[in-house]
Amino acid sequence: MNEEFSKFSDAIQHPKNGPFIIAEMSGNHNQSLSKALEIVDAAADAGADAIKLQTYTPDTMTLDIESGDFVINDPNSLWFKENMYSLYNKAHTPWEWHKPILERANKRGLVCFSSPFDETAVDFLETLDVPAYKIASFECIDLPLVRKVASTGKPLIISTGMATLVEIAEAVDIARSSGCVDLTLLKCTSTYPSSPKETNLRTIAHMQELFGCEVGLSDHTRGIGVSVAAVALGATVIEKHFTLDREDGGVDSSFSLEPEELANLVTETERAWQALGQIKYAPSTSEKSARLRRRSLYIVNNMESGEILTSDNLRRIRPGYGLPPKYYDTLLGKKICKSVEKGTPMSWDLL
Repeated sequence: MNEEFSKFSDAIQHPKNGPFIIAEMSGNHNQSLSKALEIVDAAADAGADAIKLQTYTPDTMTLDIESGDFVINDPNSLWFKENMYSLYNKAHTPWEWHKPILERANKRGLVCFSSPFDETAVDFLETLDVPAYKIASFECIDLPLVRKVASTGKPLIISTGMATLVEIAEAVDIARSSGCVDLTLLKCTSTYPSSPKETNLRTIAHMQELFGCEVGLSDHTRGIGVSVAAVALGATVIEKHFTLDREDGGVDSSFSLEPEELANLVTETERAWQALGQIKYAPSTSEKSARLRRRSLYIVNNMESGEILTSDNLRRIRPGYGLPPKYYDTLLGKKICKSVEKGTPMSWDLL
């Protein structure tokens, strides 16, 4: 996996060819390993750079209690009134699946890594020598977990949904002081699905300036428009939940991309990346020939030597082989020194 480690680090920390696109599998496998492997294949076919897992069990997430604090009570949540333990049981990726999923991803040329949700998950993922880690938004404040992950020395992505600036700074400080060198932050809005109006993409550039690291977007909005806009504003990593078919259901399916949409995301974010270019006002290489199709000054009537240039015989028309239109007023009233035919580009040697 050393090669995968290097591939991940280079792509994230030294982006050259476009944003790094992560397909988040989450629980969209619906407890089927064969479907999980299909998701890996579909992500590879769509052109994603990575597939991401989540490593936990219901018992490492919460308590098996079916009332009170352990029932989701947010009426705006997709999982309103659902017992947390049963939700995590339904959504988790069995640990024995991780190895075949990693192997399939490696075979398909995808980086495969995971979000661990406690120290036991980190220890397990280390036995598989995963190339990188991600701290989920809800775990951003779990500083002992951040310290544990950072101590592996592997590239680390921290998602920042719900976090205050102070909480992000605390996580970054712990990560860097615990051995993390390759750090990436993800702007995130932790609602499912989230609204473009609450995404606040202008924060991306501010985070880059404050923390001196790559910044991307963990995007829970529907569609790809927000992700494309994020790349235009400097995001170098895009993470989107991914499913084979939203009609299959699943805990995250309603805000997950389908294969064709993921392929469009890859294409359109690459276009946005290419369009960033550099600060430049001169014509591009491909524009140089087009300059000859701009307007310029032309003689539009047959004229004899000594005739005066007027608005009737001198016009600003296409193509652009004559003098620039800015000289039009200067030339009106001047005499030409030779006979010319209609369609002759105006030049100084005609005066």
